Amino acid sequence: MGSDNHVLTHLRPTMTKIKSIAAATLLAVSGLNVSAQTLLNASYDVAREFYKDYNAAFIANYKKTTGKDVKIDQAHGGSSAQARAVNDGLDADVVTMNTTTDIDFLASKGIVAADWNKRFPHAASPTSSTMLFLTRNGNPKNIKDWDDLIKPGIQVIVVNPKTGGNGRMAYMAAWGYVRKKGGSDADAAAFVAKLYKNVPVLAKGGRDATTIFLQRNIGDVLVTFESEVISVDNEFGAGKVDAIHPSISIVAENPVAVVERTVAKKGTGDLAKAYLNYLYSDEAQEIAAKHALRPSNPAILKKYSKTFKPLQLFTVNEVFGSFAEAQKVHFNDGGQFDKLYTVK
Repeated sequence: MGSDNHVLTHLRPTMTKIKSIAAATLLAVSGLNVSAQTLLNASYDVAREFYKDYNAAFIANYKKTTGKDVKIDQAHGGSSAQARAVNDGLDADVVTMNTTTDIDFLASKGIVAADWNKRFPHAASPTSSTMLFLTRNGNPKNIKDWDDLIKPGIQVIVVNPKTGGNGRMAYMAAWGYVRKKGGSDADAAAFVAKLYKNVPVLAKGGRDATTIFLQRNIGDVLVTFESEVISVDNEFGAGKVDAIHPSISIVAENPVAVVERTVAKKGTGDLAKAYLNYLYSDEAQEIAAKHALRPSNPAILKKYSKTFKPLQLFTVNEVFGSFAEAQKVHFNDGGQFDKLYTVK
């Protein structure tokens, strides 16, 4: 028995050491889990490549400034479909959209803050875009402006305004073109009705529209965001399309918000705010410009003046009063769009 006690006495320091190593290992593992927080960004279709580059820059900067690792996941689709997915339970920490109505919808449900557009600079829109036309190489149908889109025999590819902000912006850009040239709402309604008669198929989102145009080879012109030109060149090769800037187009802001419901549950509030704040940094604004998103920083916008050609731009508020009003009058069920477009 004495020898057994002697063995135990020798074993005790070893067992204590094992326990302390196990505890240290557990602490290290849990420390890893704490430091490597994961953030999910629910975003619109054609922002995929921009956020891929932005995420890499943010992760590096966050590590440098805080010493912490972070993982960013992306979810992309038609902006309204994304907003509905978040409403239905998708645990996104942030939403980065292309129309304010999609974030207003989430605010109305208490999922993002009611004053979300006051939480970050420039009404919480770090970048903006506008709508232009992509034609096939050489512009064989000689499409120059909105009037060309209503000519007989021209096939126009656009996003369904009920499922994507890209589509709402295209619709409002066409409507506003008529109003800015002195036409009435009745004139605008007649013009937009003619345009949609030339639409062979409505796309679900911006990337779907590009696929229809370039992979399925349907249509003569694609109405989409200015930023999609870079994506098309990168994915399909330069020279497949010509970018046509119409005489008048719309300012399309790209608003962002923290999803309060998710960050309260996951404890990611500070990370989500840091992620969205960094969109206003010089590095992020440069990345945006390289992806043909118009920076909110005027100095960086000026630096990329060759990318962002001057054209007459109007805001949603100028023509429609507000996004909320446009949504109610034009895009809600039974609204103006439903009256002028019959699903084919």
